[in-house]
Amino acid sequence: MLIGYARVSTIDQNLDLQRDALTREGCTKIFEEKKSGRAGTKRPEFDAALAYLRPEDVLVVWKLDRLGRSLVEMMRTIDTLRRQEIKFLSLTEHFDSETAHGRFALQMHGAMAEYFLDLNRERTIEGLKSALARGRKGGRRKKLNDGDVEAASALLKAGTIPVAEVAKRMGVSRTTFYSYFPSARSRQG
Repeated sequence: MLIGYARVSTIDQNLDLQRDALTREGCTKIFEEKKSGRAGTKRPEFDAALAYLRPEDVLVVWKLDRLGRSLVEMMRTIDTLRRQEIKFLSLTEHFDSETAHGRFALQMHGAMAEYFLDLNRERTIEGLKSALARGRKGGRRKKLNDGDVEAASALLKAGTIPVAEVAKRMGVSRTTFYSYFPSARSRQG
């Protein structure tokens, strides 16, 4: 059975083009949503489509990038489908997991994705080593400096100002504030 998945990134965009192409291809059911494909974004209709698929079904998309923004994420999805004996077809790029050419093209995309992921990882590691050699550790800079911590500590000890107000004065959220002063959680406000 051919199962279609159509997605546009914004509410302003229209699904007609994808819906028409998937219908012409013969999809008996089409899952549609208007959600960003950015990595990590929840896509309930995509999850529903994946749950609906059974071995020997074919997941059909209008274009490969409808699976997500990250090539690595797309390749993981396609590999998961393959392991579940579910086929994949991208109409625009003619990636068909049933043909030798389609499988080759998908493997090339996967190899390229892995290559660029490894290159990025190597650059990141080298950048961290370089920064460490200059005395800088990786990661986000601290929100509060030593003077801020002392001032906040004094305000907390005085006990006249609620924790939320102290955090606001320091220019941080309560969650961030609690990371510096875990014992402040037990105080009201």
